[in-house]
Parts: sequence; structure tokens; C-alpha cells
Amino acid sequence: MTQPKHLTQGQQAEDNALAYLEQQGLKLVERNVRYPFGEIDLIMMQGQKWIFIEVKYRQSKQFGGAIQAISRGKIDRLRRAASHYMQRHNIDAQCRFDVVAIDASEINWITDAF
Repeated sequence: MTQPKHLTQGQQAEDNALAYLEQQGLKLVERNVRYPFGEIDLIMMQGQKWIFIEVKYRQSKQFGGAIQAISRGKIDRLRRAASHYMQRHNIDAQCRFDVVAIDASEINWITDAF
């Protein structure tokens, strides 16, 4: 069974984002953590800091680009999922929310995005 093209492109974008972030020194903890109320694309560590990462991909910037595709609702769902993840794993540490916006092959890593 083949996946729809947009799912394959999204998976490839997450793979590219992960490789890029690992090159920057971040370490992968988990990926594609899903709860009924939200999803976290990548959970990584940078030193002792937990980083919850949203990856957005767009083929072009024609309709605003990847960063413009992150809605207030998406931010709220990511925050809720991250809070639940930290409670569930008894994590009492600093965290931040980053975005990796990929437009075609251009990668933009936005730290402390929200």
C-alpha cells in the first residue's frame, strides 16, 4: 500500500528536519508522539533542555510558506501535548518550542518560536 504523496513529503520533511537538528547538536528523544488532543513531531534535547518541535513543509512560498501554516490552534494543541508528555514522564525541566519550517529545500529553524 502506498501512502498519499502529501504524507510521504511530510515524512521526508521530518526526516530532513531531524538530520538538520542532529547536525546542530540536538539529540532525538522521540518522534511523532500522538495524543487525542495533539501531536508532537519531534522531541529532542539540547543539553538539559527539552525541545518540542513542530515541522512544517510547503513546496513553495506561493501561499505564505511553511511558517504561515502554523495556526493558533496548532500551537495550543502542541503546548497541551507537550505539557501532558512532561507530566506523564515526570519531567521537571526547562523546555522550549521550536519550529522547523521547510519551504522546498530551504530549512529555517526558529528557536523559542512560541
